Amino acid sequence: MENFSELKLNESLKHSIDRMQFKVPTPIQSKAIPPALLGKDILGTAQTGTGKTLCYGIACINKLLTDKSSGALIICPTRELAVQVGEVLVGLIESQMNIKCAVLIGGESMQKQLKQLSRRPRLIIGTPGRLNDHLQRKSLKLHQTYFLVLDETDRMLDMGFTPQIEQILKFIPKKHQTLLFSATLPQNIIRISERYLNEPVRIQVGSTTTPISKIKQEIIQVNEVEKYNKLLDQLYKREGSILIFIKTKHGADKMVERLRRDGHKCDGMHGNLRQSKRQRSLIAFRSGKIRILVSTELAARGLDVPSIQHVINYHLPQVPEDFIHRIGRTARAGAEGSALTFITPNDRQMWNEIQRLINPNAKQEFNTYKKSNHKGKKRFSRFRQRGGSENKSSKENYFNHSKDYDQKGKKKFGYKSDRFNNDQSREKKKFGYKSDRFNNDQSREKKKFG
Repeated sequence: MENFSELKLNESLKHSIDRMQFKVPTPIQSKAIPPALLGKDILGTAQTGTGKTLCYGIACINKLLTDKSSGALIICPTRELAVQVGEVLVGLIESQMNIKCAVLIGGESMQKQLKQLSRRPRLIIGTPGRLNDHLQRKSLKLHQTYFLVLDETDRMLDMGFTPQIEQILKFIPKKHQTLLFSATLPQNIIRISERYLNEPVRIQVGSTTTPISKIKQEIIQVNEVEKYNKLLDQLYKREGSILIFIKTKHGADKMVERLRRDGHKCDGMHGNLRQSKRQRSLIAFRSGKIRILVSTELAARGLDVPSIQHVINYHLPQVPEDFIHRIGRTARAGAEGSALTFITPNDRQMWNEIQRLINPNAKQEFNTYKKSNHKGKKRFSRFRQRGGSENKSSKENYFNHSKDYDQKGKKKFGYKSDRFNNDQSREKKKFGYKSDRFNNDQSREKKKFG
């Protein structure tokens, strides 16, 4: 498929695609849309930023147009991704199609969502937690859901949503079409596909462990003390919008405060913020009101902000695969971008793991680095001076010094033999020890400790 016009789509959907000026499909779209239109299950993997949303969006809306009694459910890992998917699909839906949509995510008013559901929408987009909330309330009905999409499935499993997803699938008819998309394909994804997909068409476009070729990657080796000043230097040198990844939520807040004090327009985004605040920050970043967005891993998956020129990894991710997703926020839809990573000596192991993931045959950059044990060296040299014997080894001097220390310790704390015996006698009287029993205990202790 070289053009969207070749697809056998509903005429109103074709008109909508032309209106949005989608002409040439991406590789994942050209391979996945035709079998999806035939009703086949899809197991698709592709790099981030390759157009997976439009891929399942076109198949989904065409299904709803051809089967008026059918409903569709799209499950996303994060609230931001669910909102973004909703915006793309609502853009494809025209008024004459008569398809209502509801976005069900946590952090937003339940009353507002109940009002949306009262209109009987046929297209539901949501996160696993809030979808389960509505199922328990019986405000959401999925008995006519014949089209299911699991988007960013690997991310959902990493976030621990497996029980929620399995609970949701119990409410969906057994005979339905499933499209499962994932940026990576670990064993747990394969197990889920074997369990829930029916003879799926396997589609893979490009390497899931290789960054997009149009991303210019740079690294700066630095220690923790100089790290923030080096970041400021890079922010002044670079033009355009910048996404900075920080390891923790608290760290993201602190970074926003520091950057604002240094005169930068920035905002933060992480899981502890209210959904309305997160959405405002994202909208401000997309519109250019702020130049810098500081985020945790929350922004690493699925977010489509075409204007991101630079991604900066201030901290490395906890999992090597997340590095690919992070830098995939730039150079989207054929554009160019850059990714800068700060590496400290403590990042040696994780950076080598990331390099092995991207290029298993590459030479590891930090294999020769070893932490020096300066404290140990100083300690042994100090013992050598005190021992006064240049011919003895450091180890012998260490043990001799330890013995001396024990003797000095006894003298320091007054453990003279007479005083110690007097203390013993007082202890005997105090606790009523009989002399023989006490002496036997003593002898046993002597034998025990030599």
